[in-house]
Amino acid sequence: MAALPESITALIATLSKLPGVGPRSAERLALHLVQTDSAIVKQLADTMVQAKEKIQFCTTCGALTEKSPCPICEDSRRDSSLVCVVERAVDILSVEKSGSFRGKFHVLGGKISPLDGVEPEDLRIAELEKRLSSEPIKEIIIALGTDVEGDATSNYLAKRLARNGLKISRIGFGLPAGSGLEYADELTLSRALEGRRDMS
Repeated sequence: MAALPESITALIATLSKLPGVGPRSAERLALHLVQTDSAIVKQLADTMVQAKEKIQFCTTCGALTEKSPCPICEDSRRDSSLVCVVERAVDILSVEKSGSFRGKFHVLGGKISPLDGVEPEDLRIAELEKRLSSEPIKEIIIALGTDVEGDATSNYLAKRLARNGLKISRIGFGLPAGSGLEYADELTLSRALEGRRDMS
C-alpha cells in the first residue's frame, strides 16, 4: 500500500492530539479536509484562530468568555449569594444545561493531585477566598467529580473555606463514581444539584 503524502501524515498527527479523536478519526478528518474546497478549509482555519484569539478566562470566575467579567458574573438576576465551584471552565456548560442552577460560578482550574504535581496553590482557591471577602456569598456548592482527586479537593476546600455564616455543600452523588461532569446528562446533574449535602 502506498504511503500517504507527508503533509497528510502531519495533519493526521496534529488532529489526533484533539480530545476524543483517535488515529482512525484523525485520518478520516485529514482526508476529508484535503479533498474539501479550499475556501471552506480556510474559513475553518480562520474561525479556529479567531476563537483562540478572542476567548479568555473571566477574571472573576474563570469561565471562558470574550469579555471579562463574563455574562454570568454580570447578570444581576443570578443569585450572587450562591457560588458553584467546578473543576474546569467547560463544566459550567454542563451545569447550565441542567437549568436548575441560578447562582454564580468559580472555576478551580483542576483538582489537587500530588502524584501529578498539582498542589492547592496551583488552583484558583485564593481567588475564591478573595470573592468570599468581597461578595455576599452565603453558600458554596462544590461540584467536582467523585474520583479520589475530586473527593480530596472537596474535603480540602470544605476545611479551608469554613467560616461563620457560610454553608458549604457538595452536589449529590447522582453522578457515576469516577466520572466528570461532562459525561452526565441534564437530569442527573439537576438531581445532583438538588441533592447536595452539607460539608461544613
